[in-house]
Amino acid sequence: MMIARMLAGLCLVAATTAMSASHPSNPRPFTAEDLVRLERVSDPQLSPDGRWVAYTLRRTDWDNNKGMLDLWLVPSVGGEPRPLTRAPGNHSDPRWSADGRWLYFLSTRSGSSQVWRLDLTSGGDAQPVTELALPVNTYALSPDGQRIAVSIDVFPDCPDLACSKKRLDERNARKRSGMHFDKLFIRHWDSWKDGTRSQLFTLRLGADGKAVDPVHVSRGIDGDTPSKPFGDASEYAFSPDGKHLVFTARIAGTTEAWSTNLDLWWVPADGSAAPKNLTPTNAAMDIGPVFSPDGRYLAWRAMKRPGFEADRLAIMLRDLKTGDTREVAPDWDRSADGLRFSHDGRTLYTMADDLGSHRLFAIDIASGRATALTGDGHVGGFSVGADGIVYAFDTLTQPADLYWLAHDASPAQRLTRHNAEALAQVRFGEYEQFRFAGWNDEPVYGYVMKPWNYRKGKRYPVAFIIHGGPQGSMGDSWHYRWNPAVFSGWGYAVVFIDFHGSTGYGQAFTDSISGDWGGKPLVDLQKGWAHALKTYDFLDGDRAAALGASYGGYMINWIAGQWPDAFKALVSHAGIFDNRSMYYTTEELWFDEWEHGGPYFLNPANYEKHNPAAHVTQWKTPMLVIHGEKDYRVPPEQGIATFTALQRRGIPSEFLIFPDENHWVLKPQNSVQWHEAVQAWLKRWLGP
Repeated sequence: MMIARMLAGLCLVAATTAMSASHPSNPRPFTAEDLVRLERVSDPQLSPDGRWVAYTLRRTDWDNNKGMLDLWLVPSVGGEPRPLTRAPGNHSDPRWSADGRWLYFLSTRSGSSQVWRLDLTSGGDAQPVTELALPVNTYALSPDGQRIAVSIDVFPDCPDLACSKKRLDERNARKRSGMHFDKLFIRHWDSWKDGTRSQLFTLRLGADGKAVDPVHVSRGIDGDTPSKPFGDASEYAFSPDGKHLVFTARIAGTTEAWSTNLDLWWVPADGSAAPKNLTPTNAAMDIGPVFSPDGRYLAWRAMKRPGFEADRLAIMLRDLKTGDTREVAPDWDRSADGLRFSHDGRTLYTMADDLGSHRLFAIDIASGRATALTGDGHVGGFSVGADGIVYAFDTLTQPADLYWLAHDASPAQRLTRHNAEALAQVRFGEYEQFRFAGWNDEPVYGYVMKPWNYRKGKRYPVAFIIHGGPQGSMGDSWHYRWNPAVFSGWGYAVVFIDFHGSTGYGQAFTDSISGDWGGKPLVDLQKGWAHALKTYDFLDGDRAAALGASYGGYMINWIAGQWPDAFKALVSHAGIFDNRSMYYTTEELWFDEWEHGGPYFLNPANYEKHNPAAHVTQWKTPMLVIHGEKDYRVPPEQGIATFTALQRRGIPSEFLIFPDENHWVLKPQNSVQWHEAVQAWLKRWLGP
């Protein structure tokens, strides 16, 4: 049966690839404005009876320069999707009540993010569930329908929500603006720390559906739950009987900025006892708890090496009756992304990077056997039912839509086509994956995409894109910031490499970049570029530019001094210029300390070994530098320093900074401006 499911997934991908090679009647290229205006499908949730899929759809409000979120519903057997919300505000995070009558969700329609619900059996207007003094960040429903858990930013020493609200109001009203700190973090991702913590509360659901009597169940935990900046409701879970919660939290103390020690905590849902640490012996990350349907087992994902944020996330399983704990699938050399139990409790479903794709896997709990359920492409979220799985799926030439995969041998069925009309006349460039002998002749993978208007026998300028992370992967998936289809739509061929350090090729491959940022990855990029030029005669190596962000931006700055004759132009977005100043100004110290072998003051040679700032005298390639002023991961001074070095050296260069963006460029009109600047830079140095 598993093989049949896998083949169904592969058939799906074959159909998708065929779509990318289709020929519309009046073809046009894909544009940056197309990219920001596309509808974005996410967070599919199956109803308890398996008949319906609720999901979130993001549309673009171009005039107001923001995204808008609404809830949609589609039958799992196929049919016309329909919107469930259109009221003012954003609506997201759909979750079903156990009886399938109610659909709960987060909404800002009242002016504050609160939990609401819709009656899908009798219709009617949405009803508020929470009406709290502070906004709700995330939530989860207890399986017995008696309680709801919510996370809220509060002052930990306040006895109730009213106290936190009063303190925030008083602070906002005062004339003084100084912020006083006595420990790190002082800022994180794109926000200065304000003394609040994300904390977990439970509320009783009354007969009228209103949530009342908030109980602070994470009281006493000196840390955020969920974790920040990207933690969500997957970091806590109710037991099937609704009597307990398990949540994820890292104790901050004075080590928060250089610790990855997230633990799982057990607490009664009514707050009648203090939280108990379930994973005190593991000083690395424990995250994402899920209960088996019968409540006997708890599964979660765990790393083994403290301080390493890109360690392999193994699947752990604890028998809550006996206390026995073991790793499931210890020989599966992939990092699990999310977990769900099958209805019979015998299988765990997860996603993982795998050879340039992000696939859905079924893990047999007894044997540890892992079976891929989807082929090439990217699974971006899934929900498991008794009869099948619904998941979001995308590729390099297809934005995400929803698919249904039955637990029998049936082929996967596409449920939505949200951007079909918008993309009806778009011709995407064809693409393929290639393999070559990289550093030490080890196998390395990359991709090449043809220009949208490719003609056989013609040579095209090339955009050589370098992914960030560095422990990440740029493969067969749809991107909203670095989308190869946009470059292809400008008439460029595109090449990108999953160099040593990338994920999805085994943990040893991922580990290999630590302490060697400018070594093995640079060799892979050089050998991959040479392989692509030799293999694909439509690539014009004399008209090529290299571009990258974050670690990719670091590599652009490193290439400027180590490989200065390779490209006609460079683009460095949020790139590291000086490893020393980066260490002393970035907010998450665990990253630099792991990657370079400890704090700078203890191991300066490790930081200086591959420091772009030390090789500015070799720079000569024209460079466009881009940064966000609210980027606290790679602070904007790194971009300013890069531009200063270029200008002082007399190298043609430009600097684009966004005062209102962080490590990413997220606002629709800023994204288009970003693309226009990059396109103009490429056109200037490579030609049209």
